[in-house]
Amino acid sequence: MKLFGKKESVQKETGNEAVKVLGGGCANCHALEAAAKAALAELGLPQEVGHITDFGEIAACGVMHTPALMVDGKVVASGRVLTKEEAKELIVKAREQA
Repeated sequence: MKLFGKKESVQKETGNEAVKVLGGGCANCHALEAAAKAALAELGLPQEVGHITDFGEIAACGVMHTPALMVDGKVVASGRVLTKEEAKELIVKAREQA
């Protein structure tokens, strides 16, 4: 096992893997997940959000501060809890760039 290299995902996929929360499962992670779900609901997208809790996998994504939000495989925010409006804006922006 490589400590900082990419490795196979050990997380259970939830269906909508375009949006994921990266973090250990603390209160801030749950708050970010709730904001992301609310943002997805307003955008009319599926409200399923994946969650990566393995810190080796989180580090492999380049995240050093949790919680973090990943959209379509790209980390769009880390180290703070986003509001619903901030999450919505970042999701839309990430989708436009894709």
